[in-house]
Amino acid sequence: MAPSSFRSLDWVDGAVELIDQTVLPQQVKISRIDTVDDMVAAIKRLSVRGAPGLGVAGAFGVALAVKAFGTHGPDLRAAVQALRTARPTAVNLARMVDRTAARVDHGFDAVVAEALAIRDEEITASTAMGVRGADLVESLVKGPVRAMTVCNTGTLATVERGTALAVIHELFERGRLAEALPIETRPLLQGARLTAWELQQIGAPFRLLVDSAGPFVLARGLADVVLAGADRIAANGDTANKIGTFSLALGAAHAGVPMIVVAPESTVDPSTPTGDAIEIEDRGPAEVGGFGSARTAPPGVEAMNPAFDVTPANLISAIVTDRRVIRLDQGETLSSVSPETN
Repeated sequence: MAPSSFRSLDWVDGAVELIDQTVLPQQVKISRIDTVDDMVAAIKRLSVRGAPGLGVAGAFGVALAVKAFGTHGPDLRAAVQALRTARPTAVNLARMVDRTAARVDHGFDAVVAEALAIRDEEITASTAMGVRGADLVESLVKGPVRAMTVCNTGTLATVERGTALAVIHELFERGRLAEALPIETRPLLQGARLTAWELQQIGAPFRLLVDSAGPFVLARGLADVVLAGADRIAANGDTANKIGTFSLALGAAHAGVPMIVVAPESTVDPSTPTGDAIEIEDRGPAEVGGFGSARTAPPGVEAMNPAFDVTPANLISAIVTDRRVIRLDQGETLSSVSPETN
């Protein structure tokens, strides 16, 4: 089943149905979420993830809150706050929770309609990002493209198609993809578990890399472009994304390879001036000391586990959204390039 033929999450008969990403690729499990507590738990355990996907999940979560608690009262306010703070780094979650919650006074149907509108906007955005990104890559790389990517930025991170992986998908459909080079993305292996699975569904050629091989592969001239998503883009172009992105950006700069960030316009946060102001989630030592039920580090080992890093704008060649392309390498900025209105 190709990623273009399914949605990673949706509103179905008064509840949310989503692909539980914690059990992929061994199992394709559809979870039905019908309470706010269950949605918050799903967000925190990464059953649903990716900045656009989190925004849609948060919007649906507000609908669940209104369904349970009505349009007023402390329980509703507490539920909305729990949703918007379930994960701190991705701006889409709090932004889309707030947008949907602003419709609460108009009743449940209005809240659901707003959440569905957010879903549809993200679907449209994913298609647009794939086309804009592929057009840019084709202008920069002559011949077949070897595209390196980090984490998972496909259907599983959005609703359909994706962000950076949508560009790879589009290049493949145009016959321009030589191979994708996803890195495994420690500690939860979103690249190995999720991106590799999606690339298999697409039928695209790819080879999986361990995280530490990425910069070396770039230095050896074995990749033509790095494509990454974003969880928050600061006003100056600094970009927060899955841990490991900064390392690839450094490797790309050393190798003279374009580093392209692909994210919806909704991920740009003008209220965050620079990357220094982005809160970086630390997920604790358990994920670093082992994987699943297998313990790899000695008992009692402490660990630092930042889930994201920040890539400075001066290491990013371009930012591609659904509404514009900002060529940072040519002196353009987020404030100098206006988004298209259609």
